[in-house]
Amino acid sequence: MKNLKFTRRSVLKGGTALAGLAALESTRLLAFASAWAQSAKFKPEKGAKIQLLRWKRFVQAEDDAFRAIVASFTKTTGCEVTILEEGLDDVQPKASVAANTGRGPDMFWGIYSMPQLFPDKALDMSDLAAHLGKTHGGWVSLAETYGKAKGKWICIPVCISGNYINYRRSSIEKAGFKEVPSDLGGYLELMKALKKNNTPGGFALGHASGDANAWTHWLLWAHGGAMVDEKDKVILDSPETAKALEYCKLLYDTFIPGTASWNDAFNNKAFLSGELHLTNNGISIYAAALRDAAKDAKLKEIADDMDHAYYPIGPVGKPTEFQVAFPVMGMKYTKFPNACKSLLEYWMAAEQYNKWLSDSIGYMTHTLNAYDANPVWTLIAKARVFRDATKRSLAAGYRGSIGERAAAALADFIIVDMFANVATGRETVAGAVKIAERQARRLYR
Repeated sequence: MKNLKFTRRSVLKGGTALAGLAALESTRLLAFASAWAQSAKFKPEKGAKIQLLRWKRFVQAEDDAFRAIVASFTKTTGCEVTILEEGLDDVQPKASVAANTGRGPDMFWGIYSMPQLFPDKALDMSDLAAHLGKTHGGWVSLAETYGKAKGKWICIPVCISGNYINYRRSSIEKAGFKEVPSDLGGYLELMKALKKNNTPGGFALGHASGDANAWTHWLLWAHGGAMVDEKDKVILDSPETAKALEYCKLLYDTFIPGTASWNDAFNNKAFLSGELHLTNNGISIYAAALRDAAKDAKLKEIADDMDHAYYPIGPVGKPTEFQVAFPVMGMKYTKFPNACKSLLEYWMAAEQYNKWLSDSIGYMTHTLNAYDANPVWTLIAKARVFRDATKRSLAAGYRGSIGERAAAALADFIIVDMFANVATGRETVAGAVKIAERQARRLYR
C-alpha cells in the first residue's frame, strides 16, 4: 500500500471511465451473444429450465450485472434460469439437503470448499473446466485446488472475493500511523490507539462464514499453526496455536462491543454507521458508501476517507491470507447438465465476465489468468489491493487436503469458535484448544 494516494476525484474519474466502457460494451454484447450461440461448446437441452441458488448479494452492482448475464443467456439460448437467493450461511445447508435427497435446484453458488462436502453428488465439469482454461489463459492454482476432487472437476470456482483490512485513513493517522502496519506488533498497537481515540476496530467472531473464517484462519496460520499437517493429522495442540490465541485475546480487548455475535453483515453496518473504523471485509463496504455518497453526506465522507490494506505478516514471514472462494456446482441429479455447463460457459466468456468484474468494483477477483488485465484493477485505485487475492490466498484444509473433512471443519466453525472461546473468556487457551482438537479429530478419523 506504500506510495499510493487515493482521492475521491480519482475514484469518480475511474467510475466514469468504467461507465463509458459499459456503454460501449452494451452494443458489442448484443453481437457477441448471437455469435456465441453458434459456436458455443455446450448447448442447453431442448426445453431446458434450470434453477440456480446463490447467496444474497453484498454489492448491488454485482447482482445487477449477474442478473443481466442470466437474462441475456435466456434470450440467447431459450433456456429459462430461475435465480433463488439465501443468506450466505444458508446456502451450504440447502445444498446438503439437496445432495442427500436428490431434489432441489440444479445449481448452487456457494462458498469456500462447499462442493467437497458431497463430491459424488456433483455434476462432473471436467470438460467445461478444460475448455474454459484453454480459452482464457489457464486457471490460477487456487481454482484448481478448489475445483477438483479425485482428479475431476466437481465445480467451477467462478471467482474469489478478496477479504482484506478496511479502514478509515483519518482514524489511523490520528492514532499516529501513516498506514496499517505490516507486522503483528505494530498492528496491535494501532488497534489499541484506535480504541483509545474512540474510533475502534473490530472483527466478527460469530458464525460469519466469510469474515470470521477469513481472519481467524489468517491469524492461526500467521503464527505457524494449522488444524492438520500434510498427512491430515490433527495438530491444533501446539505452541503456535497457543500464541495465535493469546494474540487474539489482546486484539479482542480493543474491539468494539458485540463482535462475538456478528455475522457477515454486522461489520458492514457498523462501518457505514461510523461506529467502526477498521475491520476485515471485501470491498462491499466501500462500494455501498460510494453508491449512496451523492445523497448522503456521511457516506460521502466515509467513501472519501476509507482505504484497504493487506493483512499483517506474522512470525512465519509470508502472507497467510484465507480468501473467500465462490464455487458454482451443478448437481448430478439435474435433468439438464448441458444447460448448467452452457450457463457457466456464457458467464465466463470475456465479453460477459470482464463487465461483471468491473461492475463488482473489485469485490470479485478472477480465477482465470486472462482477466489479469481487467480495467477495474487500474481504474479503481482502492480496488488494487484485491487484484491478486486468488494468487496470494491459501486454501481450505491448509496444510492438508481440501476434501470433505476440511469443508466440514469450515461448516462447523471449529477454528472460529476456538478463537471466540478464548477472546470472550469462555475458555482458557488450553480449554479452547482441547475442544477444537476433539471436534477436529471426529472429522479426521
